[in-house]
Parts: sequence; C-alpha cells; structure tokens
Amino acid sequence: MSDEIRRRLERLDSCAVADAGDALGITTWVPGLAPRSGQPRMVGRCVTVQLGAPTEVGASRHLGTGAVEASGPGDVIVVAHQARTDCAGWGGNLSRAAKQLGLEGTIVHGAVRDVDEAEAIGYSVFASAVTPVTARGRAHEHAWGQAVELGGVVVANGDWVLADRSGVVFLAADRVDELLGRAEVIAEREAAMAAEIDAGAPVSSVMGASYETMLEKTS
Repeated sequence: MSDEIRRRLERLDSCAVADAGDALGITTWVPGLAPRSGQPRMVGRCVTVQLGAPTEVGASRHLGTGAVEASGPGDVIVVAHQARTDCAGWGGNLSRAAKQLGLEGTIVHGAVRDVDEAEAIGYSVFASAVTPVTARGRAHEHAWGQAVELGGVVVANGDWVLADRSGVVFLAADRVDELLGRAEVIAEREAAMAAEIDAGAPVSSVMGASYETMLEKTS
C-alpha cells in the first residue's frame, strides 16, 4: 500500500493536493516553506521532531540525531521549530548523516543553516528561512516520533508529505486515500485545461465561471 501511495503522490504536485484539501475542508499546506538545497521536490513518510526552548536538564544529544538514525529511504524528517529564525533547527552534519542513510530530505518550520554544505552533497532541505546561528544554547529537542504542529497543521509520525517549488503539503495517513482521489481528479481537469490553452483556446473561456466552482464539483 505504501508503495502505491508513493507512486500516486509522485504523479501529483502540491497545488493539486492543496486544492483537494480545500475541496474536502482539510488544511494541508504550511505557508512559508521553500526549497533551500538539493532537489526542489520530495515525497515521503514523515518522521517528526519537536524542538523548543532549552530545558533545565539540558540536552543529552544533539537535536534531530535520534530521528535521523531511526529513519531510512523514503522518509522525510519534519522539524517543528515554531517558525523561529533566531537559530537553526537543522545543520550540515545532520544533512550528511541523513544523506548517508538515504533519506528523501528534511523540512523545518523555521530556520536552517549550512545550506551550502547540504547543496554540495545533494541533500534536499526545505525551510522557512536560513541563518548562520547555531541552536546550541538556544533550542533543544523535546521529542521525536510524536505529533507536531507546523503553522496550524498537525503532522503525525507516518503521515505523508509532498514538497515542490510551489510549497509543502501534508496528508494525514488516515485521509491520504481520500485526498489522493480528489487530487487526481483535479490534476486531470487542470491538464485538460492546459491542453486547451496550448491548442489556442482563449484563456477566458477555458477558465470561465466553471473554474471558480471546480472544487465543489469534483467527485
């Protein structure tokens, strides 16, 4: 089942999934996330990491290391960093370790650093911002493998994510079939409209009144 879901997601883009979410009343997208290094597209299962303020006990290991070591091919590390830009929630050595283990990439709701290093090794990182500032003394890992919130979207360990140049969308594991089915219908209709425009049809007729209600009419 996971392989089939992956194949179906790989044929879509984030816009079709976001539209499907709109049609179903589900918020799938997190604003502000953009590609910072590597391939500007990824599909995978989420492995979540929750960051927060430093704890009194202190950190026994660097943030993200446990999640990276527990992950593998097809996985995407998703870091809840509260959109912080004052310090990085991901860095170069983590990218190297994740690349070595065959992960698809990392998504950080907040800032990352060492993006030139990640680019040099071909590791995909999406983030809200970039910064040279370390997390040492500024942020600790509070948990991994638990549900996290990114910009109002709850992401659970094992959910699906699709990221491309248009943005990042998350698909809850228990709604993924529903979202995919709706997204595939939308993508098919968009492709048909694109073909009409390429054939010379006026864009005003292709994107007429029916376009505005298209999401209501998908089935």
